[in-house]
Amino acid sequence: MALNIKPLADRVLIEPMEAETTTASGIIIPDNAKEKPQKGTVVAVGKGTKDEPMTVKEHDKVLYGKYAGTELKLDGKDYLIMRESDILAIV
Repeated sequence: MALNIKPLADRVLIEPMEAETTTASGIIIPDNAKEKPQKGTVVAVGKGTKDEPMTVKEHDKVLYGKYAGTELKLDGKDYLIMRESDILAIV
């Protein structure tokens, strides 16, 4: 299903990955102690600016800052919209 949202200029729409539910040793993490994920998949990208073309593209897996972006909910799913400069790396 295609989203009816198109980021403007240097903005990127990201679908965050699910938060970890268990530790490496197998301990289950309760909902109130889960950390906000810092990795996600790019769902849509803007066209960039005249001086700065976009370097990320749809379906890229990216790392972003812990407090980067604005959270929004579309069709029952959580997304983040942020500037491309808030993305730290493509993985």
